[in-house]
Amino acid sequence: MMNAVPRDCLPARAGLGLKPEHYCHVLEARPDIGFFEVHAENYMGAGGPPHHYLEAVASLYPLSLHGVGLSIGAAGPLDTAHLRRLRDLIDRYRPQSFSEHLAWSTHDTGFLNDLLPLPYTQETLARVSKHVDEAQQAIGRQLLLENPSTYLLFAESTIDEIDFLEAVAERTGCGLLLDVNNVMVSCVNHRLDPTAYIDRFPVERVGEIHLAGYDETVDGAGDRLLIDAHGSPVKTDVMALYALTLARTGPVPTLIEWDNDVPAFPTLHAEAVRVDALIAGQAARRNVLKRAG
Repeated sequence: MMNAVPRDCLPARAGLGLKPEHYCHVLEARPDIGFFEVHAENYMGAGGPPHHYLEAVASLYPLSLHGVGLSIGAAGPLDTAHLRRLRDLIDRYRPQSFSEHLAWSTHDTGFLNDLLPLPYTQETLARVSKHVDEAQQAIGRQLLLENPSTYLLFAESTIDEIDFLEAVAERTGCGLLLDVNNVMVSCVNHRLDPTAYIDRFPVERVGEIHLAGYDETVDGAGDRLLIDAHGSPVKTDVMALYALTLARTGPVPTLIEWDNDVPAFPTLHAEAVRVDALIAGQAARRNVLKRAG
């Protein structure tokens, strides 16, 4: 089990995903952003322009690495070559945070371009906990495990999702990444109450929050179906759920994910300003209550 990493390694502010089309603007304008986050797998090459720019940005801003390829929930063993590349990247940049998904994306020697859901069973819990332990030992630090967005439920599941995540954290010492957009997507799709989900979530284990925009369609029965699309502003209902989340967590580093149809940087910056205002407001309310108490 890893020792706990302080939750405030990243500043309790809004962060943005660092996109190649924005490298030069960030380095020239040096916008007031709390931190930047990158997908680890995009920087696993030995050199070239991506590392040139990331080194420059990381010298100016706190950095979060977000993995999409560990396949924590896979039935087979973790990819040791991938773990070595990940360890090299973490050693090179010393990011303030590293996170991965509660999902699987590999089978035998095949790699799938998706983050697939898991049944929540005792067998899955043991396997995921083993993989999280192995990953943390390999990279030499704590990871944050992210709640998924899901579109189906498994009949064989015997453990509630929140209980599953808390059990993994308890067994391994990992932290949790609370993706509020994923909460909204999954709860709407499964006819659950997103507020109740947040009310039950073990917020003392949350080291980072994610926000994103979803797409909406209908399923075969004509009911709402949300898609975790990452290609639009954060929706009003997700932002309201985020405000409720902050009331429980207090100020927490919060990333705005916008990975598809990436807009000009000012549009992303405006999203960060909106989130920073909510974080600052929650911090001010807590200070008033502390003085009053």
